[in-house]
Amino acid sequence: MAAAGGLLRGPEVWAYVLDGHERLRIALAELTEGKERGSSRLPGWTRAHVLSHIEGVCRAQTRQARYALKGELIEVYDGGRPARDAGIEAGAVRTAAELTAAVTATLAEAEAVWGSVGDADWDRPVRYREGDLLGALHCWWRELEVHTADVNLATCSAAWPRELCLHLFDFLAPRAPAGLTLVESDGSLRHTFSVGGAGSYGTVAGDDSVGRAAVVRGRLTDLASWLAGRQPHQQLDGRLPELGPWP
Repeated sequence: MAAAGGLLRGPEVWAYVLDGHERLRIALAELTEGKERGSSRLPGWTRAHVLSHIEGVCRAQTRQARYALKGELIEVYDGGRPARDAGIEAGAVRTAAELTAAVTATLAEAEAVWGSVGDADWDRPVRYREGDLLGALHCWWRELEVHTADVNLATCSAAWPRELCLHLFDFLAPRAPAGLTLVESDGSLRHTFSVGGAGSYGTVAGDDSVGRAAVVRGRLTDLASWLAGRQPHQQLDGRLPELGPWP
């Protein structure tokens, strides 16, 4: 396991992604006809909207990998954000069976492409955030886990692995006001966000006082869920400050 706040290696992230694929497949097994029109955990989106988005972002990041392995760069979405949004709306009209087949096929495609990435390939450049393959895989991991929970079927954020929660703390740090401290109630982690989106990790102390800064305590998965803009499964303790947009 990576240290708190540390960056996992490519094969480690890929192992967690494969676990996430299986949880999504389990959720899809519950998607009987009619359930695709039910509400997701995202306001204004049905389950079909979320699954359509999962399919699209999976395909987009998989093609980042496919082209990177050929030494080529390609945009994340042809047509940018407008085309992405239009694709979600168009895909959301499909039936449960059609959505299940489409998402399942996209997962299989992802496993074929990402599974061929070697140890020397992770720093290959991609267009996604002008980063590298490892960053693109981290993106798919976040999108996969967060939106699988959003589908509101068999799995939820309570199933998120600890390593994902720590990664979300780091990635979503720009959302947090400086000085906000998150304290894990089911473990020993304490994380304080500083100016500029950085942060520091430590262990839980007896005194939660950090001056006027907010201190929020809860289970690690609930803290990560709230930081990601989702409703925690168990109530958090402390004053919840307003969060900024996703970075």
